[in-house]
Parts: sequence; C-alpha cells; structure tokens
Amino acid sequence: MCALILGFVSPYVRTVKTASGARAVQIVYSSHKGSRDIEHIGSARTDADVALLRAAARQRLVAGQGVLDLGLELSAAAEGGGPLPITGSRMGHLVEAIRGGYAALGLPEAAGRDEVFAQLVLARIIEPTSKLDSIRVLQEAGVSPPAYRTVARRLPRYAKPEWRQAVSAACARHAGLGRASLMLYDVSTLYFETDTGDGFRESGFSKERRLEPQITIGLLTDESGFPLAIEAFEGNKAETATMLPVIRAFMKAHRLHDVTVVADAGMVSAANQQAIEAEGLSFILGARVPDEPYVLAQWRRDNPGRQLPDGLVLTQPWPAGPTDARRDQVIYYQYRHDLARRTLKGIDEQVGKAERAVEGKAPVKRNRFIKLTGASKSVNRQLEAKARSIAGIKGYVTNLTDVDAQFVIGAYHRLFEIEKSFRMSKSDLRARPIFHHKRESIEAHLAVVFAALAVSRWIEHETGWSIRRFTKTARRYRTIEINAGGHTVTAADPLPDDLATALNDIKTAAARH
Repeated sequence: MCALILGFVSPYVRTVKTASGARAVQIVYSSHKGSRDIEHIGSARTDADVALLRAAARQRLVAGQGVLDLGLELSAAAEGGGPLPITGSRMGHLVEAIRGGYAALGLPEAAGRDEVFAQLVLARIIEPTSKLDSIRVLQEAGVSPPAYRTVARRLPRYAKPEWRQAVSAACARHAGLGRASLMLYDVSTLYFETDTGDGFRESGFSKERRLEPQITIGLLTDESGFPLAIEAFEGNKAETATMLPVIRAFMKAHRLHDVTVVADAGMVSAANQQAIEAEGLSFILGARVPDEPYVLAQWRRDNPGRQLPDGLVLTQPWPAGPTDARRDQVIYYQYRHDLARRTLKGIDEQVGKAERAVEGKAPVKRNRFIKLTGASKSVNRQLEAKARSIAGIKGYVTNLTDVDAQFVIGAYHRLFEIEKSFRMSKSDLRARPIFHHKRESIEAHLAVVFAALAVSRWIEHETGWSIRRFTKTARRYRTIEINAGGHTVTAADPLPDDLATALNDIKTAAARH
C-alpha cells in the first residue's frame, strides 16, 4: 500500500479497467514534480458496485485521512478481486426528513408512540404500495420493518374513529385554528374493482365517470390545503349530504364556535346553505349564475356598447327579510376575460353541433341548445343569447358583511389548495384502497393516508418542493457502510446544494416545533 507523502497535492478519484475486465477504483496523489502515488480502493464489475467504491473513495478524500491499510491487495487467485461487501445501506436523508415532519406535527403523541403506524406512514410517502409490500419498502430504506402479522393485528386499531380523531386533533393544533379561520371542504370518490356493492362500497356519481362501486371521501383542510379531517361515506351518498356531518363533528371535537366554511357551488344545496346558517357559521360559497344578474344588467344599461373590463366586480347586497332565518348576505359577481373566452369557445362548439343536428348532418345527441317541439327541432337561440350574456361571470355569496370583495374572492380561490391535496392523495400517495375490501381495513388505510398527506404538505410548505420531487431526489442519496479488510467505511455521495438547503430547512423547522 502507498503512503501519503508530504508535497503530494490534488488527489483525485479515477476508474481504470483491469486485465480481467473489472474496473478498479483508485485515489491518485500527484505532485508538482510529476510523480504520482496510487491508492487502490477496490475492483468491481457492475455500475452499482463501482459507484459504491467511488463513494467510499470520495469519503476518504473529504475526511482528509491518510492511507489506512485496509487489506485490499489483490490475491493472485482473485485476479482483480470482487466487489467489497456492503454491510449497511440507508435512505438516511429521506427517512430523517419524513420522521422530522411526523414529529413536528405531534403525530407520535397522537398515535400513542405506535411505531408500526409511523412506519406505515413513512412507507406510504416513500413508495405507496400494499401493506405487505410496505415491508419491502422499509427494508430498502434501511429501516427495520415490523412483521406483516403485526401490521395486520394493528389495522383494526387504526380504523377506530378515536384514532382518526386523535390524528386530526394533532393537525388542528398545528394549523392553529381560531374563530376567523377559513376551512375548505371538498369531496372525491375512490372506486373498487368489483361488480357488487356491500352497503359501503356502492355505485354512485363518480368524478372519474366510472360505474364500479365506490366510496365518497370528504376532506376538510385549512386555507393552505393542510388536512384537518377526513371522513369516508357510502359511495351512493350525495356529495351535498357529506359536508355538514364532517364540519359539525370537527367543530365539536375542537370546541370551535364559528369558522368560515369555503366550498364550491356544487357542494351546497339550498338545504345545505340553510343548515349552515342554522349552525351559526360563516361561509363563502360559489354561486351559480343561471341568468343575467340585476347588477350586471344595470351596468350594461349604464355603459351602452362598452365591453366588460377584465376583473370587474359587481356587488349585490342581499339583506335578510323579517321572516328570513339567516344573516344578511352579499353576492359578488366577477367578470374574467379568460373564463369568458373558454366559455364562449364551448358555446360555439355546442351551437355548431346543434346546427348540424338540426340540418340532419349529425345525429341528435344531448345538447342544451337543441329545442324540440313535437317532431320538429331547432336551435334555441334565446338560450344561446342568455348563455353568451353571462359568459365569464362567476358568483360568490357570503354572509360576511364586514369584508371586501377581494377577501371573499381570494378565499374562494384557495379551493385549489384542497384540490391539490386530493391530487396528492390520489397520485403521490395512491389513496385508492385497492388491496382492502372490508370497511374496517379501508378506514385504517385512510388513517394512514391522511397522516401521510399531513406530513407531505408540511414538507412541501417548509421546502417549497413538491413531495414527489423531494422523495425522488432524496432517496438517491444513501448512506452506505462497506466492509473493507475488516474495517467499516461509511460512504455517501455529496448532496447537491438545493437538496442540502431543503434538508436543512426541514431540520430547522422540526427543531422549532
């Protein structure tokens, strides 16, 4: 073995091919006089093994160590030697970051220090798969996994309402809810690959336009999209009937007397709105605009021939009457040019199809602009004119009378955050419980997904990275232990600057919490 000689500078790692066809990894120490000394680290034949040896060599250079006799000389019989044995490999950076977020949210205490639940959440974020295959994910991450029988025994515990309520309470404490807090609500559906329903998994209106039995998921978040509560309902339950049970249960559990509920127009029936008023809650809701509002017609009378300016907001007070069991309300109407352009394009396409159908050039299909009178059909020009007159108009109704239009419209547009959470749960976390068939196991699965969604949103908030980008990047940088000549060498690739910054942000935030 070579010794490090004073005056040798600029050491570097190189890979050379051996006579046997293997690749040797070496550290070369060069001097200003042109002489070189070479330290042989090891030889390997696969790209993965070569990468490990190069990582070990870089680790030695970074540590600034002198040459240590690791017993790596090649024997004549080996002729090039074999790859060095790996005694340990771990996704250390990724695992610690996820565990940091899990702890920062107070989930260990909420879950009663249940390590199996924590590991299922960890595996769900790293690589969402079945509970059985999660054991493989944990092993690849360098985490000692529980036995599958242990996981199966714990699932009934995670399915209990008390378990989800405890996790929900931890998330609510982190969100710091108060009287003026905005809470976003939306629903989605998760289908099952089966033909028959069982009372819970039932066919119903599907957002994915599927006919299989499904369940309906109601998700409640704060204004940033951070999850607060999740509830599963029968697949044939109307979306509008899911909102109030979730909100009532959440407010009762956390002793909230008033919050502002933000929801889309499709979520709110007339009965829902009355029930929200009866609960004494504040709300910001999307409002359907079936006809030209009075304030819009008035604006056009006052501005003949003038095009609606982009961003125009019109205010229509809606005071409560003496017999109305509600608070005063305000409806805001906003015109957006981009929305008008998209809407008019759709109207043009539908009217064109209606005209071709009326002329007998195309079959008559479901089209709102086709008017049937007995056996005759025609294009409904009156409906077309009405649709064009309100193109680009969006309505917002609220019983908050002490805020301005900008606050109301801005709060409503925060609904994209809950849509993002649903997309994350369906794609990044693969929430569809395809490996579960009983309600108990489905509820347990959703408890794990909910906690994983909370940790994922926390990581995104602290780093500015999407959870997909973060896991995909961080999992590549492993900490590796190599046995070389009876000595254990710890090797790791240097982190890129952006990942190092993201990991430091997580560490700092976790320590703060």
